[in-house]
Amino acid sequence: MEQERVVVEGPGPLHPRDATPLEGALAEPRTRLRAYVLVTKPRIIELLLVTTVPTMVVAAGGWPSTWLVLATLIGGTMSAASANTLNNLLDRDIDRLMSRTASRPTVRGDVTPRGTLILGLTLGVAGFAWLWLLVDPVASLVATAAILFYVFVYTLGMKRRTPQAVTIGGIAGCAPVLTGWAAVTGGDLSDPRPWLLFAILLWWQPPHFWALAMRYREDYARAGLPMMPVAYGNDEATRQILLHSYLLLAVVVLSAAGAFPGPVFTVPAIGATLLWVWLAHRLRRLRTITEADALFKFSTIHLTLVFVVAAVESVL
Repeated sequence: MEQERVVVEGPGPLHPRDATPLEGALAEPRTRLRAYVLVTKPRIIELLLVTTVPTMVVAAGGWPSTWLVLATLIGGTMSAASANTLNNLLDRDIDRLMSRTASRPTVRGDVTPRGTLILGLTLGVAGFAWLWLLVDPVASLVATAAILFYVFVYTLGMKRRTPQAVTIGGIAGCAPVLTGWAAVTGGDLSDPRPWLLFAILLWWQPPHFWALAMRYREDYARAGLPMMPVAYGNDEATRQILLHSYLLLAVVVLSAAGAFPGPVFTVPAIGATLLWVWLAHRLRRLRTITEADALFKFSTIHLTLVFVVAAVESVL
């Protein structure tokens, strides 16, 4: 089983004993900076923010001002990084029990709990202020509410208690959609389109994460986390993945019928979701980690495609 890499190899020696005095002095700050960046889970932020720009294009009916897009992405990144950093801080006890997360900086001691807390709070306050002052107050409130929801409802309240933590906690992961929409519309969230995009992302998340959890079932069990494959087994997990895949298909069809009725959205979005459902059926039939991996990998392609064609349809 592959372990998550959390130290990025860079040029030159990383230990003072193997370096000249000057190189050794420079290496430690570089290593520490890498550790603090990795605490924010930048790859997850990447995935979440891929939904923000297409949503802003849909809201504007074209390309919003480049400054507004950049300002929203910067503020949204700080808010998402805050939530991820605080999650890493609170979960370091269970992270050390899982091979997938045992090398995280908070587990290895590359960053201190106090430093992680300060980073998480600073990013949260900075993201709130940035979005409030430079983007829109409603966008700021949505992004900050997502931090609080992720930390207190998901991480502290549900993650260690119920298999449905992924479903409910996914609400926080949908915040970039509403943040991006509020940024363009001056905080007006009355249009049904952002809520349909919100629903697509909400129902996309459970099968995405449960497919991953099937691969790391032993890890989650060792940590005592009641993820769906741990609490009910892979058989029930594949059933839930299939059911939620049909819910995702229903939301995509509803979006095609109402919010994005043109063929530019309808054909690729429904086609990609039907392929998703087919992969879910195959996973349900074969119940292997290989099929779970296939669905997990396709899910990222699916999400990007659906949001991009929604933006293109709105412009056309």
